[in-house]
Amino acid sequence: MIGRVPPFVPSVPYDALPPLPPPAQVSDSATVLRREADARQALGELKGVANIIPNQAILINAIALREAKDSSGIENIVTTHDRLYRAVVAASSAAVDPSTKEVIRYRSAVRIGESLVRKHRLLSVNHIIKIQREIVGNDAGIRATPGTALVNDQTGEVVYTPPQDPEVIRRLLSNFAEFYNGAATSLADMAVLHYQFETIHPFLDGNGRTGRILNVLYLILKGYLEIPILYPSSYIIEHKDEYYRFLRGVTAGGDWEQWILFMLDAVLATSLDTIERVREIRSELDRTVEEVRAAFPRIYTRELVETLFVHPYSKIEFLVSALSVERKAASRYLKSLEELGFLESLKVGREKIYINVRLMNILSRETAA
Repeated sequence: MIGRVPPFVPSVPYDALPPLPPPAQVSDSATVLRREADARQALGELKGVANIIPNQAILINAIALREAKDSSGIENIVTTHDRLYRAVVAASSAAVDPSTKEVIRYRSAVRIGESLVRKHRLLSVNHIIKIQREIVGNDAGIRATPGTALVNDQTGEVVYTPPQDPEVIRRLLSNFAEFYNGAATSLADMAVLHYQFETIHPFLDGNGRTGRILNVLYLILKGYLEIPILYPSSYIIEHKDEYYRFLRGVTAGGDWEQWILFMLDAVLATSLDTIERVREIRSELDRTVEEVRAAFPRIYTRELVETLFVHPYSKIEFLVSALSVERKAASRYLKSLEELGFLESLKVGREKIYINVRLMNILSRETAA
C-alpha cells in the first residue's frame, strides 16, 4: 500500500478525506511509470491520428455521443444508439424517452466543459457546477444538507458515506480545482483527481458523469489531446466491479497503485480502440467519397458526403444548411443516395431520417475489452 489514510468506516462521513496532492508519491513505482509511458504513447498516436479526418466535427459528434451513452450506462441510464440518434435529429423532444434525454444532456455538458476550458484555460469550481447542472437539468448545486450515503443496491449495506459538511465539501472541491489546474500534469495525476472527485461526491446526482467529463477536459487542458475524443467509459463498463473495488481500495487502505494502474489501463485500451475506429471512419469516408463521385457526378461535393458523416442520422434540413441548397434539391440528393444503398431511411414522427448505416456499424460496435 502507498500512502496513509485515516481509519475508514463506511457509515461515517469521510470528512477527514486528505486534500491533494496525496501524502506520498503515488506514481513513482516502476510498474506505474511503465504503464504511464504506454498510455502516453497511445494518446500521442491518437492525437496524431485524429488529424487524418479533414472535418473534425465528424469525430467530435460521433465519439462524444457514443461516450454520452456509455458514461450514462455506468449509472444504469440505458438507451440505444438508435433511440439516441433519433433524439438528436428529432424536431420535438416530446417523444424522447427520459433516459435518452439524460444522455443528450451529457453530450451538451461535454460541449459546455470544452468551451470553458478553451476560453479560460482552467476549470474552476463554478465551471464544474455548470457542467453538473447541464447533466442533471437542475440548479441544486453542491450538497447543502446531510444524509447522502452510497448503498449496495442488492444488500442495502452502506458502502461509503462522503463528506457531509458543506464547508468541508467546498474546501475539498476548491483544493481539487487547484491541483487540477496547477501541479497535476501526468495521467497518474488524472487518476488521482478522478478518485478525489468521486470520493468528495459533491453533488446529490451526476457525480460519476461529471467526473468522467472532467477526465477528458483534463486531457485537453494538459495538451494530451486537441479535441474531446478519448473517453474511458466503455472500458469502465467492461470492468465495472474492478473500478469500484479499486476506488474503495484507496479509501479503505490507501492502495493508490492498483487504482492508478486501472485508470492507466483504461486510457491505454480506450486510446487503441479509438485509433482503430478513427482509421475505419477515415477509410469509410474515402470509400464513400469515391463511390458517390462515381455514381452521382452531377450532385457530388465533398461537403455532401462529410455532412452524412457529421450527422450519421441525417435529414433534409442538415443538407440545406451545410450545402446552401433548396429543400427540393436536398430531398432529391438523399433519395438518390438511398436508392443506391448509401443510406437507409426511416420515419420518425412526420419526418424522414436517413441513416449512414456503414458509419453506424463502426460507431456502434462494442469496444474490445
